[in-house]
Amino acid sequence: MSTEGGIGYYVPGTVATLIDRAPLQAGVVVEPIYLNYSGDFSISADIPIAGLVATGVDVDLDAVVVGGIYTFETPVLGGKYSAGLFTSWADVTVTGTIESDLGNFRRRDSTSGLSDTSLVPAMLAWQCENWQYNALLTVYAPTGDYDVGRLANPGLNYWAVDPTFSVAYSNQESGFNASLFAGLTYNWENPDTDYKSGSLFHLDGSLQQMLPAGEGFVTLGLNAFWLNQISDDDNPGPGLFIQEFRQRSSGIGPVVGYVLPMGKENLLVEFRWLPELDTKNTPEGDYFWLKLVYQFDI
Repeated sequence: MSTEGGIGYYVPGTVATLIDRAPLQAGVVVEPIYLNYSGDFSISADIPIAGLVATGVDVDLDAVVVGGIYTFETPVLGGKYSAGLFTSWADVTVTGTIESDLGNFRRRDSTSGLSDTSLVPAMLAWQCENWQYNALLTVYAPTGDYDVGRLANPGLNYWAVDPTFSVAYSNQESGFNASLFAGLTYNWENPDTDYKSGSLFHLDGSLQQMLPAGEGFVTLGLNAFWLNQISDDDNPGPGLFIQEFRQRSSGIGPVVGYVLPMGKENLLVEFRWLPELDTKNTPEGDYFWLKLVYQFDI
């Protein structure tokens, strides 16, 4: 129901806070990330997954993402230009009741493997006093492991693009920070199932206060998201999906971090908990993020 499997490339909390803003300093940013998610669908929901139809679906995911961003010295369109690449490894467990002509049966699939790759061909940042404006294009490439008929797949098996724009405010004197990211995820068709997921509009934002702590700063605040599917899926499957099925979700939770400035080098660490509070046609659960960013001049 809604995007194939109820989960798409947009993951709440991917970009939401101070640590996710586009770099303003030329050089290299290295970013390892850990994500844990556990959620479940309504027991009555029929979910199309990898060519199957399942109900009572539970999802557990652990993922490690490693990526890097390079920021060029020469400005583009008056702003700092960056490009990057992120790859990931995921451990996925999905449990559900499979619907078939021979009857329904409970099944649990667990898989580990290479997940899909996020390409960032363009990231632009403009700064005006306390304000920063960002434009970001992410291209998702289906490099992950995927099998038709398997509930748990590290990859989604289709291409997608996600242009995102953001505005951020930072007050160096008070330590107050605010960020708002708005994006639109457009999905291509899954060639193995002929299923084309609809487009998603998403908002992510945060409020954070920086407090002096040793040689750096502790950051305390809240992060939140809102997701709404704005176009229908194109599903060639069983007739029960001929109705309009779109997903919707929102959530809010705490975020805590530490920033250590070191001249032209910076270290940022952040932990965030993002529970989903209102969902429709997508699993409801909790996102836990642990992010580390190291920025250095070359």
